[in-house]
Amino acid sequence: MLRTAMLDADEWVVEFEYSDSKGKRTRRTVSPIRFAASGRFLALCLCREEPRQFYLNRCENFRLIRSADVMMPVEMTPLD
Repeated sequence: MLRTAMLDADEWVVEFEYSDSKGKRTRRTVSPIRFAASGRFLALCLCREEPRQFYLNRCENFRLIRSADVMMPVEMTPLD
């Protein structure tokens, strides 16, 4: 899903659940940019409206969403 959104950023964004380094879980919506070293990827976080790095092993429940259906900023939803 990440690769699909990277290859066609005008068409797709990705939503997923993310656990930060302190274990806080949130739902994020991002426009992926590229894969980085050590199991990470760089994306424009549509919640924070800035580029962020995400660890793949902290992400779950990915979902592709048509970018036309998303309006920035997207609310970052706490999951805990």
